[in-house]
Amino acid sequence: MTTPHRFDWRTGYLSQRSPLFARNIVSTSHPLAAQAGLQVMRQGGNAVDAAIATAACMTLVEPCSNGLGSDAFCILWDGRQLHGLNASGPAPAAWTPGFFEGQVMPRRGWGSVTVPGAVGGWVALSERFGRLPFADLMQPAIEIAERGYAVPPIVAGKWAMAAALPELTGQPGFAQAFLPHGRAPAVGELFRFAEAARSLRLIAETRGEAFYRGEIAQALARFARDNGGALTEADLAAYRPEWVTPLAKDFAGHTLHEIPPNGQGIAAQMALGLLARCRVTDHAVDSPEAQHLMIEAMKLAFADVYRFVAEPGAMTVSPAQLLDDDYLAQRAKLIDPTRAQVFGAGNPVKGGTIYLTAADESGMMVSFIQSNYMGFGSGLVLPGYGVSLQNRGHCFTLEAGHPNQVAPGKRPFHTIIPAFLTKDGAPVMSFGVMGGNMQPQGHMQTLVRMLSYGQNPQAACDAPRWRFNEGLSINVEPHMPAATIQGLSDRGHQVGDIHDSYQDFGAGQFIWRLGDPGTAGYVAASDPRRDGAAVGW
Repeated sequence: MTTPHRFDWRTGYLSQRSPLFARNIVSTSHPLAAQAGLQVMRQGGNAVDAAIATAACMTLVEPCSNGLGSDAFCILWDGRQLHGLNASGPAPAAWTPGFFEGQVMPRRGWGSVTVPGAVGGWVALSERFGRLPFADLMQPAIEIAERGYAVPPIVAGKWAMAAALPELTGQPGFAQAFLPHGRAPAVGELFRFAEAARSLRLIAETRGEAFYRGEIAQALARFARDNGGALTEADLAAYRPEWVTPLAKDFAGHTLHEIPPNGQGIAAQMALGLLARCRVTDHAVDSPEAQHLMIEAMKLAFADVYRFVAEPGAMTVSPAQLLDDDYLAQRAKLIDPTRAQVFGAGNPVKGGTIYLTAADESGMMVSFIQSNYMGFGSGLVLPGYGVSLQNRGHCFTLEAGHPNQVAPGKRPFHTIIPAFLTKDGAPVMSFGVMGGNMQPQGHMQTLVRMLSYGQNPQAACDAPRWRFNEGLSINVEPHMPAATIQGLSDRGHQVGDIHDSYQDFGAGQFIWRLGDPGTAGYVAASDPRRDGAAVGW
């Protein structure tokens, strides 16, 4: 029998949440979506079925973060081994560098829309690992879309801030879909999305074919043509998600697994590889000394990731080179424990997002993430169908020769990253922290707290976080100890406030396996920074 990890079960921080213990669990940032996943488990579904049903509901109950036009990624343990799924979409065939000549990569509108991959990801997961009919998994979302739901406080706040942005509200379809009565919904106000129900029914009836090679695809292509977009029926019809092997990096007796590039998950693995050489546990967990070392390790990792990571075929270095122990040891020597620095990339060559996780008593564990990016994505919403489209194309660069330079059929650098933890080849935790470039930062901070300091998942989730921006600029949460904030300032970190509805300190969901399947089950944590919950039975 697997021995449970020795956690300190005292929370240590002010929290609205307690850890949840159960044999079957779904955890995400909206309780209605989590309950939908649990509902399909009770109907005989497994953790993959639960994740798909939850993801479909999340497109409705947290529209500021994701939609039917999202991208997605997944890491799952099927009971025997890990699998990775990259359901991010490529650039339209018309997107040559010359297509954007004289521009910067657009933040919103059709110039930011790549092929949406999430629906294709749902179908791929269902076909390979699901137990229930795919159409059954769409039913909870269809019901929510038609009947409506009361908007919760945190979603309402983000929705209201986004509704004040002309770059969003002026996009075709946005106001019709997301500004009922000419404004964002208030807390507790009913929001219905019947147009999305129409699309969900088509997706259910055709196992996703309508989205890529049928009625919805035709409507999307027509919507693009009528509004100056480049997305075509051929772009949609050509799309297929990709099964991938997750990257692995050891830390503190465990192994962290992340989806390989074009995603940024490798940043968390690099940061932990750097931190392993910094004797962080010589210092108290919330001390300025420990937090400074973590910030500097994260900065070093980002310096390389932003320089080298892109679609794998365009990268000039390999993930293995970036994760090489000798390379990370040399980079770690650049960290000064007494002062903050601005780091450039090294030379590793030798000679608006939702996250959910689900686990069942058979031992299957799913780590899943999907996103429209930057809060409501492109701002475009397909009239009559309720498909809100992501703006992942904004993540391309127009810099000539850069690995992430825009090109036809190429996937952009991606921020959304599910994660998974194993020990000696056995599953330990499915987890993720959503929120732009906060994601690898959240992965690192929460893992260090759990693995190096023994904090339980809910305590590690509740603990105050910092966020690195660029240069010497960081943000810290107000409940971080004042002495720690002062100590970081004394080391040269420029501590500022966040005034952005999209950029915050992330939100995590964690499911940790307590023992062998069918025995003790799991313990789950859900982030109090969102409206969600972990639910189980």
